[in-house]
Amino acid sequence: MKYSSLTEFITRLELEGELLRVKELVSPILEISEITDRVSKQTGGGKALFFENVEGSSMPVLINAFGSTKRMNMALGVRNIEDIAKRIESYIKISPPSTLLEKVKLLPMLLQATQFPPKLTQTAHPPCQEVVHVDDDIDLGTIPILQCWPQDAGRFITFPIVINRSADKKIRNVGLYRMQVYDRKTTAMHWHIHKDGAHFFHEYRKQNKVMEVAVALGADPASCYSASAPLPYGVDEFLLAGFIRKASVPLVKCKTVDLEVPANAEIILEGYIDPSETRLEGPFGDHTGYYSQDGEYPIFHLTAITHRKNPVYLTTIVGKPPQEDFYLGRATERIFLPLLKTQLPEIIDMDMPAEGIFHNCVIVSLDKRYPMQSRKLMNALWGLGQMSFVKTIVTVPADVNVHNYEEVAKLLLDEVDFATDLFFSEGILDVLNHASDQKLYGSKLGIDLTLKIEGEPGYEKKYPAGNDANDGGAHDDGNSKLPAAEKVMAAFKDVRACKVLELQTRRRVLLVAFNKTAAHQGKQFIHSFLDHPDFSAIGIVVVLEGHVDVADTSAVMWKFFNNLEPKRDFYFNAGRLGIDATQKFRDEGYQQNWPDEIEMAAKIKTQVDKKWDDLFKK
Repeated sequence: MKYSSLTEFITRLELEGELLRVKELVSPILEISEITDRVSKQTGGGKALFFENVEGSSMPVLINAFGSTKRMNMALGVRNIEDIAKRIESYIKISPPSTLLEKVKLLPMLLQATQFPPKLTQTAHPPCQEVVHVDDDIDLGTIPILQCWPQDAGRFITFPIVINRSADKKIRNVGLYRMQVYDRKTTAMHWHIHKDGAHFFHEYRKQNKVMEVAVALGADPASCYSASAPLPYGVDEFLLAGFIRKASVPLVKCKTVDLEVPANAEIILEGYIDPSETRLEGPFGDHTGYYSQDGEYPIFHLTAITHRKNPVYLTTIVGKPPQEDFYLGRATERIFLPLLKTQLPEIIDMDMPAEGIFHNCVIVSLDKRYPMQSRKLMNALWGLGQMSFVKTIVTVPADVNVHNYEEVAKLLLDEVDFATDLFFSEGILDVLNHASDQKLYGSKLGIDLTLKIEGEPGYEKKYPAGNDANDGGAHDDGNSKLPAAEKVMAAFKDVRACKVLELQTRRRVLLVAFNKTAAHQGKQFIHSFLDHPDFSAIGIVVVLEGHVDVADTSAVMWKFFNNLEPKRDFYFNAGRLGIDATQKFRDEGYQQNWPDEIEMAAKIKTQVDKKWDDLFKK
């Protein structure tokens, strides 16, 4: 099913039992975020939430609309997101026709591929312009924009479909860039330096030209998704939306700027950016689960607000996973896999774990045919678009299920050889990566778990049953040699808690919550632990910050991937490994500002606790 508008999608969500209406009065300042965070962390992502009664605004708020596998499938009009990937693959794998009959058979498919470009409509009163505010009537305060987290610099528009054009007007860019509200008529425009929006902005700045911008808040679901998609430079996101929904996205001219916007959107913001102006933006509680740092960004000046007669404000929150953005990211992973395979045909499948927050970990299975092919694949991925931000790539054989994390973990802990299977590189990192000593670049880790073939280092190495620490990894006979948590804590006073990972593998892993208060403590603990004769059964020790719950595997992996700078934080000792995933200090060479973790204020949690039972009453 395709949806022409967000309103149609809301109706469908309700029919499918996927929408909870909240009639209780709620505040857009932190309360909606706390409620949504609790719901989104329920099994399967919870339900979409429709807040009908929001303080300070007559507009309702829709949030978590895409926050489950079922709702993501519904949004894109498919039973399974893989159906879209198969459609893309069917075009990619078209063989050149050799006969007239084959050409005739190919024609319907080719026509379908070209019949859904965005279309400019001449409707006199499109839905998105039923109400028009200009000049002194412009007031962002009428929209129930959220403050998501306590240390946020203010209210942020978090799901804006931002539309602009290149300086020569030839290329349209559509993207999602958060917008901090400064006052009634101005916001920030937070586009990272690697994004197309920022690239266009620099074109305008070089030419000292004002850049026109339009923002759609709440369009049809396919357009909302497509704005988040990592399309190649110059490919129109509305074209992707049309392909997904099998119907062109109708566009209309803005009232005050020379841009086109989705005709059926809920709310449109029109305006411009003067490249000579910047202003401090942030901090903001980001999808990493940490606050991103403040910085200078362009200012968006509004020249008009247009909207439907009864608009719905679509928004989202990001923070510690899982959140709604995980399901949008998983859709991208599946939809774009066939395109990735056209460049790297050895790829069988891939997975981006929620705990890796997209750019911190990718697991890839491959059809390996020649020596060092895994490393070639890793380097190729690190050179491709947004894959260049990935910090850790794990390659596994073609028959391993990359979506089964226990299977991958067992393979890693049973088979990895530290001498031959770990590959350290350096390169660009996401601006939100806080672990590296320097901003925007640092080390990367490749872990090659594929079977070695003749000509590769490690080809002759075998791991017979009953091996011991001399083979390059500790081994325990049952659990007899594994240290009790109490014994570790007695030996090291700064250990707050510890736990041996329950997987029965050749290498056993100890997770340690460590009260670090000074530089180099983590490294010192690792060396002391690996040298301690009583703990030789542990092959890998992972040191985490003292507040981490080592019993919560998901939280451990999220913290591990976020805080890891591979080349700096790995310590090898006689075939064993210590990993320091604690916060780093200036005296350790760290040059960034280590951010705070996102945590809701206790007062807001108490407020929500008191009204929780009344929120979802019908």
